[in-house]
Parts: sequence; C-alpha cells; structure tokens
Amino acid sequence: MAMPKKKIVWGLFLVFLVPLVSCQKTTDSSNSGGLESSAAASSQVTSEATSETTSAASSGLLSDSDKALYDAEMKKSFQFFYDGVSSNASSPAYGLVADRARGNIASTASTGFGLAALTIGVENGWITQEEGAARALVTLTSIVALTNIHGFYWHFIMMDDGTRSSDSEVSIIDTAIMVFGGLIAGQYFGGEAETLAEQIYAAMDWTWFLGTNNGKSQFRMAYDPDSSSFEGYWDYYAEQLMLYVLGAGAPNEAYRVGSAAYEGFARHKDAYRGNDFIYSWFGSLFTYQYSLGFIDFQNLLDPDGVDWWQNSIDASTAAYDWCVDKTSDYETYGEGSWGLTACDTKWGYNGYLGNYPRGWSASEGGSSYEEAAATIAPCGALGSMPFTPEESLQALRNYAMVNTLQGKYGFYDSYDLVHNWTATSYIGIDKGITLLMMDNYLNGTVWKISKKIAAIQNGLSRLGFTEKNA
Repeated sequence: MAMPKKKIVWGLFLVFLVPLVSCQKTTDSSNSGGLESSAAASSQVTSEATSETTSAASSGLLSDSDKALYDAEMKKSFQFFYDGVSSNASSPAYGLVADRARGNIASTASTGFGLAALTIGVENGWITQEEGAARALVTLTSIVALTNIHGFYWHFIMMDDGTRSSDSEVSIIDTAIMVFGGLIAGQYFGGEAETLAEQIYAAMDWTWFLGTNNGKSQFRMAYDPDSSSFEGYWDYYAEQLMLYVLGAGAPNEAYRVGSAAYEGFARHKDAYRGNDFIYSWFGSLFTYQYSLGFIDFQNLLDPDGVDWWQNSIDASTAAYDWCVDKTSDYETYGEGSWGLTACDTKWGYNGYLGNYPRGWSASEGGSSYEEAAATIAPCGALGSMPFTPEESLQALRNYAMVNTLQGKYGFYDSYDLVHNWTATSYIGIDKGITLLMMDNYLNGTVWKISKKIAAIQNGLSRLGFTEKNA
C-alpha cells in the first residue's frame, strides 16, 4: 500500500444540553426506536430470508461462565465510549469520543465506534433508549458544526475547542467510520439524529478524494492542508471496503462514485497453512475486521465472486495458526493468545504488527518491529469473534486469567510476556472493534441496523454485490 508521508494511524453549539452520565440504567420497554421499530430500507441487497445473523446464543457455544466473561468485556468496552467523551457543553467538540482513555484528543474513528456503540448499549440494557438518543444527538449536532473539507474531517480533534489537533491530516477512512457510526445511530434512534446523520453523509464529496494511480482509479488516503496535497493511495486491500459502499451509496449524485475505485485496488492472494485469501499489506487483523464490523457480508458476493466474509475467516484462521506455530519463538503467543494487529507496544504504537501472508517484508520494519513482534492485543482475536468463534472464545478465557490485563474498561490494549510488559492504555478503535464484533456475533445489533439503511444497501447494489444463493 502506498503510504502517505505523514504517519496515518489506523490503529453549532447544542440545541439543548444533556448531562453525560455513567451507564447504569436499563432499557425502557416502551422505546419508540430500536431494532423493532426501525423503518426498512427502500432498496436492499439482502432479503428477509437472509437477514438473520450468526448467533452464539442459539448455537450453544457459550457456557454460563463464558457468557459472564463475554458480557463483562462488552459492557466495559461500551463504558469506554460512554465515559470517554468531551463533556464540556460549551465546547464545539461536545460529545466527541477520545482517541484514548484519559486523553484530551478525540478521533473521528473513535467517535464513529462510539455512535454505533450507543445502539449496543440500549439493546443490552446498559443505558435507556432516551439516554442513547440524547447522546447521539449531542454528538451529531457537534459534528455538523465542525470544520470539514468537502465533507471530510480531521483525523484528530481537540476536545476542548473542536479544532484540528497539531498537524493532523484530513482522513477519508476515519471520517468514513465516524459517518457510518452516525448512520447506524441515526437509523436506530430516528428523528433529528437521523436527519443530522444523513446531512453529514450527504455533504461528503467522494469524487474529491478520488485519484488515478498507475492508471487505476483509487481513493487517496489523506489530505494535508499545509501542503495542499493528497497523501497515499488505497491501492492494496485493507480495512477500506466501507469507502466504496459509502461512496457508491452517496445520496448526492454529484458526489457519488461508481465501481471503478472498488475495482482499482490490488487483490493479492496467498495462504498460510490453509485456504488462499486476499491479504492486506500489513497482515494486521484489524484490516480484515473494520468494514465487516459495520456491514454484514455473510451472504454476499461481489461481481467477481469474491466472498469477503470467507476471506476474513481465512485471514483470522491464518492469524491463529501463525501464533500457534510460533509459540517457541514468542512466549506471548499460543492457542489462547493470538491475533497480531496494530496496537500499543513497549516502544510505542506500532502499525506493522501482522502475520504472513502480507505485502511487506519483516525486514522493512527494522529492529523496532522485531522487538514489538511479541506483543498481542486482545482486540485481535476478539475482533475476529464472528469469523473464528471457538478460537476467539479460547482467547477470551485466557485473557480473563491474565490479571495485569484487567482494568476499568476491560482488557488493556496489549501485552508482551517476552519483555514482561503490559499496556495501561485503552485505544478507542481497539475497544470499538472488540465491542462491535463481540456483539455482532452474539446479537447482530449493528449488522441488523446496517441492513435497514437504504444508502448502504444501494451502495452494495451499485457495486454489483449479490446474494450468494440468489
């Protein structure tokens, strides 16, 4: 993947004021919104017959003790998003979610995960419908008023005043995650929240981020206003599938993009002890998770017959096999501790962590990669819960036995037994994919809502996705 010059990390004042409180209440059974009352999308790729998602509860995979661990990690991960917001009602960033716990910088991606998390909080009874709707409205009202360029936002935003953080770039993928989370919350809660979410989405000019690289149409990765230039291309498979769906489904036809960008990125295939799959540049597990956390690809094939759901199963299986095979090299690795993904390490944040097959060679990472390679982040295995449920549950049980991993918001970001190190940090995107995928596997909350959003289903249709058994 062509990387930008700067490091891009993948890991209105309010119309009324709502206190940002800790989640303690249960859902009111008289909710007017939610999954049951959400309006169906006007055009959907998926039919009613194929709309059901995987359910751990119905499969009987979870024992009572597993369910207790499962629920605890989900609820604590949710609490990160409910607590970690800009709570100053006078700040233009009111309601945006911190990039990291106890930090003063919000990230657009973390905010997107936080908006989607509200629906999970309501469905699980951790907050009421009214509390979730109020929080969604607070956040979306702030987003509408924030500075943006052609509908795209800074990757990092100061929580005290809503301004650009340092030399942050305008990020297409981080904006997309925020907007997708907004659409999920808007669809679920309805009313003004839905209107604002659709307004934010409609303002995104996807054609502005489109470029030509080696004769192929591709989205650029970021825009640097200081140099008035774009940086990098999405020229390799990674977490960006949602970009093409959002771009093709854009309500403003003038801003809409067709299938050329989707067809424009490289699809290299290889295997590790299993089936061939389309691998990402870093081989990092989050690249196979993020878009599938928001869009249920279980019953879909693209025009060339690519099955992205199976692709993520094969990638997750390879990630598991890789760590099991290398237990003699790294003490941290094992059947209950697997899944290399971008995360904090003893030497700082590292986006190179991943397994073969991948596009880059480990030698390109230098000594810092070799040192950090022993680091495992729980979000790697837990974010693959729908793809490898038995292996991911095995990891969940193991992480619950590592005392140093336990904290207020569930498992800390990462740990490394080789260097006797455990993070004391929480990163929004890591807690976000943990929460979304654990709940998607158990309840399918975000997937079900996504299927009700007409623009998302229209985007899939325009890209040529069809049902497997159609």
